[in-house]
Amino acid sequence: MAKAALARVLYPVERWLDRLRPKRRTDNLVIDPYLGYATASEIILRGRVLTALRRTNPSPEGSWWTNLRQMLSLFLTREVADIGVTAGGTEARTDEEGYFDLHLPREDAAPGWVSVPVTVEDGETRELEALVPPHDPPFAVISDIDDTVLQTGAYSLLRNLWTSLTGNALTRHIFPDAVALVRGFEAAGAPVFFVSSSPWNLHFFLRRIFERHHMPKAPMFLRDLGMSRTQLISGTHGDHKGGSIDVLLAALPETPFVLVGDTGQHDPQVYLDAAKRHPGRITRVILREPGKGAGAKDKAAMKALEAIDVQVESARDFSKISPVG
Repeated sequence: MAKAALARVLYPVERWLDRLRPKRRTDNLVIDPYLGYATASEIILRGRVLTALRRTNPSPEGSWWTNLRQMLSLFLTREVADIGVTAGGTEARTDEEGYFDLHLPREDAAPGWVSVPVTVEDGETRELEALVPPHDPPFAVISDIDDTVLQTGAYSLLRNLWTSLTGNALTRHIFPDAVALVRGFEAAGAPVFFVSSSPWNLHFFLRRIFERHHMPKAPMFLRDLGMSRTQLISGTHGDHKGGSIDVLLAALPETPFVLVGDTGQHDPQVYLDAAKRHPGRITRVILREPGKGAGAKDKAAMKALEAIDVQVESARDFSKISPVG
């Protein structure tokens, strides 16, 4: 309630400050591309329209101060609201933070990655990619990122902030056992999706880290850190992750799902809530136990998952976990 009240006060202030900024140019606009996904009937292309792209220039020897400045620069974007983006005969308009979802008919698109040229009004044309899953996959996977596949320390706020802000794409590390597990999912024919509370500003940054460690390419569902009339940031970690799970289960309504996470940010409770909302749809939960391991609440949630016939596997790492159960 306090956050909602504060948001109601600060939102008009933010809007007023936006009006004081110099008028944004509406020519030479660019698209920050996000990896999209598909349902049985649609291909959803995603991105954000900005006045300019921001990218880091990482170095293995970069100092923490250089890395900090480069990371903070990723958040100094100038988004463009209410501008049209088109692909073929389909158009969408950006929201107040510059984001858009462009829904195209799937038609006869073959499974795999598709690339579609998207044009922003008064700006560039850029190829956007989307993953088209098989028509009848054996299962699908939704995986957390921080401390599940990417070494972060999210279970400690100070450690998380220091690691996230002072590292770069060449110094951040993926757990090798996570790469092996996700590659095993892919080999089994399962589409993989990543969900994280990291902001969309880090989409390209995370992709660079994943590519460097040979993590299979997969759509990411990240978080909008913008302010609305009723809330600061975009809900809680659990709200965001649970909402993304709901979207993906609706996208593949006949497919069983495996959820992969960790006990550092209470994923067991988030996954339990999702399993209760979608009875029978979540068949397996795989959890890494970072830091001090699972606490009492996490253990209780894992037992509750098992009680509703969800297979739960929890360990310090994924080295002994089979991709196919």
